[in-house]
Amino acid sequence: MSITHKRFAAVVVGLGMVGLSACGSSSGSKGSESGGSGSGSKTVTLVAHDSWAVSKNVLAAFEKQSGYKVRVLEDGDAGQAVNKAILTKDNPQGDVFFGVDNTLLSRALDNGLFQSYEPKGSDLVLPEYRVDQDQHRVTPIDTGDICVNYDKAYFTEHKLAPPSSFDDLVKPAYKNLLVTENASTSSPGLGFLLGTAARYGDDGWADYWEKLKANGVKVVDGWEQAYNEEFSGSAGGRKAKADRPLVVSYASSPPAEVIYADPKPTTAPTGVATGTCFRQVEYAGLLSNAGNAEGGKALLDFLLTKTFQDDMPLNMFVYPVRKGAQVPPEFTKYGPQAKDPETMAPEKIADNRDDWVKSWTSLVLK
Repeated sequence: MSITHKRFAAVVVGLGMVGLSACGSSSGSKGSESGGSGSGSKTVTLVAHDSWAVSKNVLAAFEKQSGYKVRVLEDGDAGQAVNKAILTKDNPQGDVFFGVDNTLLSRALDNGLFQSYEPKGSDLVLPEYRVDQDQHRVTPIDTGDICVNYDKAYFTEHKLAPPSSFDDLVKPAYKNLLVTENASTSSPGLGFLLGTAARYGDDGWADYWEKLKANGVKVVDGWEQAYNEEFSGSAGGRKAKADRPLVVSYASSPPAEVIYADPKPTTAPTGVATGTCFRQVEYAGLLSNAGNAEGGKALLDFLLTKTFQDDMPLNMFVYPVRKGAQVPPEFTKYGPQAKDPETMAPEKIADNRDDWVKSWTSLVLK
């Protein structure tokens, strides 16, 4: 995704090009006002983080077939969107929430954000992504890897091998080169923190971050700022004259840099440090107290159709979770999934996430 996204969230590709978050703005109606759907309504409201996107024709076909008009309410970064959805759960802004990922899933479930519904096609979700099988409060929609990306031109110019692992990032050769996102406000920032906790364990992750801080890591609020303003390898970063050649982003970021470039390069300008990846899975669910529960169920069914799952990768730059869904060749060539990403059991994330974030904040931001 939260994979989230996402995501990945809002890649700005090329001077004057439209970011991925804006792709969503052309699909369905938008608005910041609450409500808008209720019992018997033919409008169904999807609350999502900013990286939501779908092809116009795919969404139009669903609306024609189902009879529902989809209204999309984008609510910021995944972490911000989840927190706001929890605060408004008694009077939700919509019917379906998309974009809670495995790093924040327990927070959503523990706060009663979703009601039970098992969408059509759930049996076709790959087994490794299924969760909450006894209650079916959430449905896996996409997956991706949070990884450090590097600017190939920088490392070629400086005759320096790019980092390939967490261990490399604390070496003197990479001092003042990395920018990451705030783990308390950003989904990829939190995923990167969890990746280090998975790699170094309960007793070792804090020592690692002390070394990373001493080695000049820069922390910004969210992915958009990190990738498009601070990272020298992105189209946006080049325009902004960014000076950080390492950034926490996604394994699917390099394909985006190729696909949306004009003219298209023959190779991706950015690469992935494959030893720094953390596997993210994003979910959607029917909001508790949804005004249009029937419309929400139809929308969740749609998110698992082969049509949507095939369409999703080149809109949100994530991998599908449905068996037999198509992965674009650009993903295989420029941004394949990590072969051995760090992972963590949802129960362990639930038990430790808040304490880790609190400790991380005191250690890194103060």
